[in-house]
Amino acid sequence: QLQLVESGGGLVQPGGSLRISCAASGFTLEDYDIGWFRQAPGKAREGLSCISSSGGSTSYAPSVKGRFTISRDNAKNAVYLHMSTLKLEDTTVYYCSAEKSPVYVQGMYIIPSWIGVVHPGYYWGRGIQDTASS
Repeated sequence: QLQLVESGGGLVQPGGSLRISCAASGFTLEDYDIGWFRQAPGKAREGLSCISSSGGSTSYAPSVKGRFTISRDNAKNAVYLHMSTLKLEDTTVYYCSAEKSPVYVQGMYIIPSWIGVVHPGYYWGRGIQDTASS
């Protein structure tokens, strides 16, 4: 079965850190650019960060730049999102996606879904809940 699975979510105090993982089953993540997203109830999905298949290019949304770090370990077929200085408003469900054919917008590397391009060959995880609460 071809799927992405997120893990590592949980409860953390504001100001704390958390690392979530995105692992692939049935296919090789190394062939894909990977994105992290989040979506709160009633709100639009927000692209947070993305990383190229080689790991050589990364991008971050302004809301998380400087606080979140994306990385990948192709040998482990996994991508990670290290989140630090967490805020209450970071509480939501986080998703990862596996995509191809990244684009550059005003010199910034992004994955296709960030500009609304979705392909049936892309993969999406089911999401994981991360909560920052005192």
